[in-house]
Amino acid sequence: MDCLGCMLANKYIPVNVVYENQFVCCILDHEPFNEGHVLIIPKEHFIDVDELNLETSNAVMNAAKTLSKAIKTLYKPDGITICQNGGVFNDLSHFHMHIIPRYKHQSFANFYLEEPLSNEVAKSKLVATRDELVGVINSASSPKERS
Repeated sequence: MDCLGCMLANKYIPVNVVYENQFVCCILDHEPFNEGHVLIIPKEHFIDVDELNLETSNAVMNAAKTLSKAIKTLYKPDGITICQNGGVFNDLSHFHMHIIPRYKHQSFANFYLEEPLSNEVAKSKLVATRDELVGVINSASSPKERS
């Protein structure tokens, strides 16, 4: 398997999973813009949004709703940015969507800079962040929604 996105979504390499179902795997970004920054990655290989089948596109949006609720509960952000970079801006060569908690005092332009983020605190808390998000998601969803 040569696709990094496929390897991440199907857990062939270590990831911090916060939510998954048969279509998507949602993991913490290893270079988070803020604590709680999550990637939604389809388990099937797609490169761009216009290639997604109906089941996967619905699963992506449902995951975005679930994750947004959990992020709002835990981190009380001023807002959430949901974005997807396609074409040459897709650094995984596999469709993925970012769910990013945002705060008024931050410039989101830093997300798109080639310079390293000042995110050592968020990076050091990935396992704790994963556990917190999983707990909130599991307590807010029914058993049917978790499968």
